[in-house]
Amino acid sequence: MTRNQLVQQIQTKKSYLCVGLDTDITKIPQHLLEEQDPTFAFNKAIIDATKDYCVSYKINTAFYEAQGVKGWQALEKTVDYIGDNHFKIADAKRGDIGNTSDQYAKAFFETLPFDAVTVAPYMGSDSVQPFLKYDGKWAIVLGLTSNKGSADFELQQCGEELLFEKVLSTVATWGTGENTMFVVGATQADSFTKIREIIPNHFLLVPGVGAQGGSLKDISEKAMTKDCGILVNVSRDIIYASNGEDFAEKAGEKCMFYQAKMAACKLFNPQSFNGQKG
Repeated sequence: MTRNQLVQQIQTKKSYLCVGLDTDITKIPQHLLEEQDPTFAFNKAIIDATKDYCVSYKINTAFYEAQGVKGWQALEKTVDYIGDNHFKIADAKRGDIGNTSDQYAKAFFETLPFDAVTVAPYMGSDSVQPFLKYDGKWAIVLGLTSNKGSADFELQQCGEELLFEKVLSTVATWGTGENTMFVVGATQADSFTKIREIIPNHFLLVPGVGAQGGSLKDISEKAMTKDCGILVNVSRDIIYASNGEDFAEKAGEKCMFYQAKMAACKLFNPQSFNGQKG
C-alpha cells in the first residue's frame, strides 16, 4: 500500500486507528478453544467487528511463533483474511546483516502479503535497506519505544543528540517518507515536538494507547501532520474488551469509540476548532 492509498483510507474512514492482533491463546474466550484453529477464529471475529473503524492491523508475530507451525498457519490465514483494504503490519522487529534481511523482507513481503514490517536499526543501513527495495512496502524502524528499557540506550546522550534522535535523523536519509515509518511510543508524548523537528513528514506508528496509558489527545495534537502522519495502535484495550461470547461485539464498540475520538480531531473537523483550540 502506497502512502497516497493509506492517506485515502484515513480520510475516508476519518480514522488513523491500527488494531493490534497480539492474540494470546491463553487470553481468548474459552469457548473458542473448541475451534479447529482458535487463534484464527478469534482474529476473524475481531476483524469482522472492527474493520469499518480502523485503517490498519498490526500482527505481533511473537504470539504466533510461540505456537509453532499452528501459529504460523493462523498468522498466514489472518493476513490473507484482512485483505488489501487495510494496511497490514508484521510486528516482527527484524534486522540483521544484509543477506539475512533480504530473506526476512522476502518472507514478509513476498511469501506473506504484509505492507510493512517493524525493523530494529542497531546493525545499521545494510540491515534496513533490503526492506526498502519493494515498491509500496514499508520499513517501520524502532525510534523511541514506550517500554521502561528505552532509558537504557534510546535516551542516552550520543554527542549532541540523544541516541534515538540520531537514529531518526540517520535512518530518514536511507529511505523516504514513502517507504519509511518510525515507531514512537505513546507514553513518550513529551518528545513528539522534537521528533517532528527531526522528521516532519514521516509517518509514525504509535503504540501504547489504551492499556499502557498513552494519551490519544496528546499524540494527535503533537504528532499529526497535514495528511495525518500517524497510525495509533491499540491492542489489548480492543481485542480483550471482553472475554465472553460477546468479545467481538465489545471489540467493535471499543474500536468505534476510538474512531469517534479521531473523527473529532482538527484534521477531519477543523470547523470545531477556533484559534485558541487549534
